[in-house]
Amino acid sequence: MKNSITYLYLFVITLNFSCAQDTENKANTAKDIPFSEELFIDGLQIPWGMAFLPDGSMLITEKSGTLIHFKDGKKTLVDNVPEVYVRGQGGLMDIFLHPDYENNGWLYMTYASKEGSEKGGHTALMRAKLKNNALYDNELLYKAGPNTTKGQHFGSRIAFDDEGYLYFSIGERGARDVNPQDITKDGGKIYRLNDNGSIPGDNPFVDAENAKTAIYSYGHRNPQGLIKHPVTGAIWEHEHGPRGGDEINIIKKGANYGWPVITYGINYSGTPITDKTEMEGMEQPNHYWVPSIAPSGMAFVTSDKYKNWKGSLLVGSLVFQYLERLTLEGTKVIHREKLLENKGRVRDVRQGPDGLIYVAVEGKGIYRLNPKQ
Repeated sequence: MKNSITYLYLFVITLNFSCAQDTENKANTAKDIPFSEELFIDGLQIPWGMAFLPDGSMLITEKSGTLIHFKDGKKTLVDNVPEVYVRGQGGLMDIFLHPDYENNGWLYMTYASKEGSEKGGHTALMRAKLKNNALYDNELLYKAGPNTTKGQHFGSRIAFDDEGYLYFSIGERGARDVNPQDITKDGGKIYRLNDNGSIPGDNPFVDAENAKTAIYSYGHRNPQGLIKHPVTGAIWEHEHGPRGGDEINIIKKGANYGWPVITYGINYSGTPITDKTEMEGMEQPNHYWVPSIAPSGMAFVTSDKYKNWKGSLLVGSLVFQYLERLTLEGTKVIHREKLLENKGRVRDVRQGPDGLIYVAVEGKGIYRLNPKQ
């Protein structure tokens, strides 16, 4: 029976891969691609996140623990960055400016931290201000626990909604049968805080016994995409599945997204995780990938700079090393297109205040997509 299930999963993977290839073969030809790429910032190793400052300069996190300020064509290291636990997938991760940054100066970062009594590390969220290329007024807002020496599934992305609440993600830290379905434990969750780190009074589990009251949704595996929809204001998330089953989800208050009870993926060995892809009380993904693309970074296109792109969703692929553009009809994905193929592992993608798309590629740097006239 187990072998039959395994063969069925492998058949589904092959079928979905063929369908995905058919869709992608209908993508635009090179002459129709509405941009030319420019290596805008070079010499970066694993640029995990980026944020645009009001003066047009950029802040870039390197997974190794350095924060870079790129201004007037020069890279300067920012001082007083917190100590980062660099192991496996953990390091200095996302960076995001407060929606009212110009008035309050707060920036937010997620990183793997050793803080705590146990060995290893876990994901933390902090905020700070920037002056003369140094952080100050550093505040630790959330530190997940307990620490573990496992090197996988730290998450982590940051987003704000239209009401000013801050969301951030933490992966299940390789403890799939322990963390994601248990609201008394950190990991495998999307969290919601006030911008000062306090817990909103209407969070879904504030009255649940022993719950981590910052939790907003649960049953996640390793979310490395988190963004506010520019029209609806909903928070969209994507996460790594195992072998197959990467997901895009629209985050709902208190919802359970199923991992590992339901999944469209299988173990890396080819054996099944579960025979269930749906269950009452658990959310279905808005979209899923089979085979896995290993998604990281996510951006909605709201500018008119690129022909026929407005309203599209951009997602980086680590494993297949390209940028994927998904055409949406409402919330449904109706078309997939590969861009920047074979450039390297795409770690992040952002739309800048200039309306242009910036793509962080490991071992290369940050590409800017310059629209064709």
